[in-house]
Amino acid sequence: MAYTRGTNANIIVGAAALFTYEAGELADGDLPAYVAATSYKDTLSDDADFRNVGYTMNGLELAFQPDFGEVQVDQILDVAKLYKQGMQVNLNTAFAEATLENLLFAIAGSSDDLSALTGTGIGSNSQELVLNSGDIGECPVERGLVAVGPGTGDCDPTEQIERIYVAYRALSIENVTVSAKRDEPSMFEVSFRLLPADSGSYGKIVDRAIPAA
Repeated sequence: MAYTRGTNANIIVGAAALFTYEAGELADGDLPAYVAATSYKDTLSDDADFRNVGYTMNGLELAFQPDFGEVQVDQILDVAKLYKQGMQVNLNTAFAEATLENLLFAIAGSSDDLSALTGTGIGSNSQELVLNSGDIGECPVERGLVAVGPGTGDCDPTEQIERIYVAYRALSIENVTVSAKRDEPSMFEVSFRLLPADSGSYGKIVDRAIPAA
């Protein structure tokens, strides 16, 4: 095979659309089936169990942090062997739409903390988010995440590929700041710790070619 410098179709640029699985921990059986000639973004939008978080800032960052132990021996000055003793996966983004639904997700709150608000002098679509401190022994709230972004840098419409990121168990673990400032928008920067399912898998990444109908 002749040498080539590279393939620009493999240079992927563009943000992903992010969806949360509102029912909690996600499994493969909870994912909707692929539909021919239809982006998975549209498929998820039609599924009531998934909610689009809307605009995000700074894209989506998936970080893998392995932890290795060392075995040292007398006969060499460097380590003789490395062994994997831990693993951590984080997903970082920022919600640019400061809705109460997004804030609930960012602070890992229970769905019971967000409710419709009714009463005298209160208009339709009013909501109330109770800032609950939690209780001793309370289980943290985990939710599934699915992101759909570009899977190729090829602009040929006949070569549509989308990259689908699936996280089975996502838990918000960092501080979340809510602000109301004159010179910048209110957004929620979120860091999710991904936990493995019983199978040991954190999730999956799929490059899906979208077939014609």
